[in-house]
Formats: sequence, C-alpha cells, structure tokens
Amino acid sequence: MKKYLIALAVVLLAAGIAAFAYFKRTPEVRYKSVRVERGPIVSSVAATGNLSAVITVQVGTQVSGTIQKIYVDYNSKVKKGQPIAEIDPSLFNAVVEQAQGNHLNAEANLQRARVALADAERTWKRNRQLLADGIISQGDYDTAETAYHSARATLQAAEGSVAQTRGTLMQARTNLRYSVIRSPVDGVVISRNIDVGQTVAASFQTPTLFTIAQDLTKMQIEVSVDEADISRIKLGQQANFTVDAYPEHPFRGKVVQIRSAPIITQNVVTYIVVVNVDNSDMKLKPGMTANVSVETARRDDSLKLPLATLRFKPKTNGEEAGEKRAGRPEGTGKPGGRKVSKGQQVYVLREGKPVPVAIKTGIADNSGIELVEGALKEGDEVIVEQIGGEAKKKKSGSSSPMGPRF
Repeated sequence: MKKYLIALAVVLLAAGIAAFAYFKRTPEVRYKSVRVERGPIVSSVAATGNLSAVITVQVGTQVSGTIQKIYVDYNSKVKKGQPIAEIDPSLFNAVVEQAQGNHLNAEANLQRARVALADAERTWKRNRQLLADGIISQGDYDTAETAYHSARATLQAAEGSVAQTRGTLMQARTNLRYSVIRSPVDGVVISRNIDVGQTVAASFQTPTLFTIAQDLTKMQIEVSVDEADISRIKLGQQANFTVDAYPEHPFRGKVVQIRSAPIITQNVVTYIVVVNVDNSDMKLKPGMTANVSVETARRDDSLKLPLATLRFKPKTNGEEAGEKRAGRPEGTGKPGGRKVSKGQQVYVLREGKPVPVAIKTGIADNSGIELVEGALKEGDEVIVEQIGGEAKKKKSGSSSPMGPRF
C-alpha cells in the first residue's frame, strides 16, 4: 500500500510539472496581414448644412391695416404681380377722396389766380400809359403796379398748392394700391405668417407676411467647413450628400461659392461653402439637413493600403526595443522612421519577423490610403495585427513594474 501511494505521488508530481510547463510556455507569435491592392481612392471633406432655395423673397407690407382677404396658402404657386393678400381698403379710399377734393380745390384757386393776374397786368399797363399822358397821379400808378406783383405771387402760391395736393393724391392712390399685397416674383409660397383679421403695421423693420421661393427646382446648401480643411475645397468640386428623408438615396451638387468671412464659435473657425443642387424631381424640401461630402481628390487606379497598417507597431523584447526603438525603416537613416520625406512606415513579415518599410502616402478615404512611394507592390502582405506572443523581459538589469516595453 505504501509503494502504491508513493507511485501515485510520483505520477501526480510529473503530471503537475508537465501541466505547468505546458501552460507556462510562450504562445506562438503570429501576425495578421493584408495585401497591397490597386483600386480607386476618393478623398473628401465631410460637413453638414441645410437646404434652401437659391432665391428666397420675404414679402412684407408697405401700409398698415387689417388683413381682409388672403388669396394663397402654403405651397401655392404664384406669378409676379399676382395678388396674394389684401388689407381693408376703406380708410385708403377715404384718404384718396379727400386728397382728390383738395387737389381740385387747389386747381380752382390756380385758375382764379391766373384770372386775377391777367386783370392786374392789364390795369398796370393801362395806368402806365395814363401816367405818361398825365391823366393819373404817380400814386395811382404805384397802386396798380403793386396789385400786379401781388397777383403774380398769388399765382405762384396757387401753383405750389396744386403741386402739393397732386403729390398727396398720388401718395394716397399709391397707398390704396399697396393695400393689395402682390407677389414680387414667380415662385412657390413656403411660409405664411398672417390670417384674416390680423392687424399688420408698416415700420422700419417690416414683418414678414409671406416667404416665396423663386424656384425650388434649383436649391443650395450652406455648409460649415473647418479651417483645417478649407484649403482643400475648390470651386466646381463635386459634392455628394444624403438627407434623413432619403437615407439610401445619394444626391449630387457642385461647389459654387467659398465665402471668405470666418465664422468663429467657441474659438472654432469655420467658413461657409455653398453647394448648388438640382431638384428637378422636387424630392428635396427647404430646411432639410444634408450630410455633405465634398470630393477633393480622386485616384481611379492606385496602390492602396488599409489605414490599420499605419497604426501597427510590433511587440518586441527588451533588447530589440533598446536597439530599434520601435523600429527603423530599411535604408532610411531616420531614427524611429516616423516620417521620411513626409512619409510613414509599415511592417512586412520577413523570416518570421516584422520588418519596417518606409513608404510615402497620398490621399485617403474610408477604404484605405494611397501608396505613392515605397518598396511595396501589388499583392505584398503588410502586417496589421499581432496575434499571440508576449514581450520578453530584459535578461539584465531590473525589470520594469509597468511590464514589457513596446
């Protein structure tokens, strides 16, 4: 029995040692890689904005009064000069009648002044001859001359009164005409802010009664572009966008204006970029939020890498980390290899080890980044991830409490 227990203990000890050695072993280091591919790359700038009509006219009133009639509503198509609302004209008609009466009275006074002037002129001329013949005295002549000049002044005053009453009459008639509010352009009513019976007032800042979009088949988007990206935006560039109403339907537009005035919000500087949009199918509505992507550069057939290849850094042991410091691209002569002539580095697998390769990149999109220069060709495998393995501690010196260095 004693021999049996000793044998069992030996077996268990051997099994424990074997299990410890198995689980303590260093996992095999493996790497996940992708191939260098050739394909299209489109670089773009993303921004958001709201759709609006290219030309929007806000219609107010030039006279005060009470709205008596409304002839149009939302989405009504209107023509230039078409009545869209009417203010109660009663007061304006009364003012016109009064102004017309005053004008007629002024014209009558003008006629009387002309007759009086003609009579005074005849008397003055006749007395001048009588004075020369010695029939009347100098005093009688002076009286006739004074009457003539007074009649001339009365005539001038009558003419001024006629002009004044004529202007008042014209203004009264104009106000009467303004009591009918008309559309200033051909378009579609997109907003109505009045109702029948509402009192409106003409003031320095006239309230908006109607908003009319001149042509909804042509719209625009004003997007805010960050100052870091504005240099990439050029006139004529294509813009693709979607709206929440049609999330699966892409729309297209074109950059037509880049405004120079900055907009500063909480120390963030942006610039307004205007994108024109064709809306012939009338799917788009004013005010819709557009998620815009302005195409700034395109490569139809270029070598490209996934962006993950640029983020990969292999785990190394202490000696390797001390010698390469996260790796040095082959033939670059640049410590760290972070940038070589504005380039970067990726890692390829050679003899089971990741080796850095210097590259120069170009434009990028969601699918990858353009490979401009470097010792890579289509089909080459580039590491994106390390699977398994541990970084070994240094054999000499004290170990770091923070674990292995990378």
